Amino acid sequence: MSRLISIAETAKWLEKRDDFLIIKHRRPDGDTLGCAGALAQGLREIGKTAYVLYNPEATPRYARYVKDYWAADDYTPKATIVVDTASIDLFTKNALAYKDNIALCIDHHRSNTKYADFVCLDSTYASCGEIIYEILMSISGKISEVTAERLYVAVSTDTGCFSFCNTTSNTLSVAAQLVDAGAPIGYLNKMLFRTKTMGRVKIEGLINTGMEFHFDGKVAIVVITREMMELSGADEDDLDDIATIAGSIEGVGIGITIRELTSINDCKISVRAMPQYNANEICKRFGGGGHQSAAGASIEKTIAEVKAELLEVLKDFVS
Repeated sequence: MSRLISIAETAKWLEKRDDFLIIKHRRPDGDTLGCAGALAQGLREIGKTAYVLYNPEATPRYARYVKDYWAADDYTPKATIVVDTASIDLFTKNALAYKDNIALCIDHHRSNTKYADFVCLDSTYASCGEIIYEILMSISGKISEVTAERLYVAVSTDTGCFSFCNTTSNTLSVAAQLVDAGAPIGYLNKMLFRTKTMGRVKIEGLINTGMEFHFDGKVAIVVITREMMELSGADEDDLDDIATIAGSIEGVGIGITIRELTSINDCKISVRAMPQYNANEICKRFGGGGHQSAAGASIEKTIAEVKAELLEVLKDFVS
């Protein structure tokens, strides 16, 4: 049975243990990878042995912040930690070997299923990076420039460079502390938020051309097919934060991105919602979840079938 523990208790828990393996969710974003890299670095700086489980889906944009901590195939941890991952259903295939032996989960998702022995969970935080920051500060009272860089990646990407409605005064306060600790925000902000590849520009053009509006313009739906990926030359890195496009249109309260993955019957939906709506509740109808403002789900149906079901479900949320 899981036991909920506070940030201070989590810090003490980490201080008493060693030989850690840190796991992230599949299709990893900047928050989960930044958290993993920061936690591994922070633990090493206090003399602990800490590695990160290799994630084959990590894209070059964020893999640079964890690759130095990849665990060897023969590494045997004494304590397995999962960061920013609400459910075992979100594990990569190589992480499933540890699913029955998760010692600690550190997360900020309200939908967390409490699958670990100990769970440090606070859904009031905009990013898991903020929780990792407070844990490391509780342990040593300081963080290094290397750790600060990784945490800034986590905090900034999960808040859209502090533009999403999940951003809080605590988010901004933590970001300020990371800047003071040496996070290179000029470089990071340009690289993460103001630089686009040719593939990204082309896929955005295809997305905008095919965008649909429903419920008197309150809902925008965009589709990304495998054919569109091939035509644009876009890769996984180019799709980072692509789900924000549908919700960026004036008057749209719910922006939905439907992406075709490995086959025509393998889709992912990403929902972004304004405060008057609830993305988490919408995605729960499809077995997914997340936050009120941002959530997702995986559905084994065609794009046409997913769209039809979404429009039916949305009748319960949009008047």
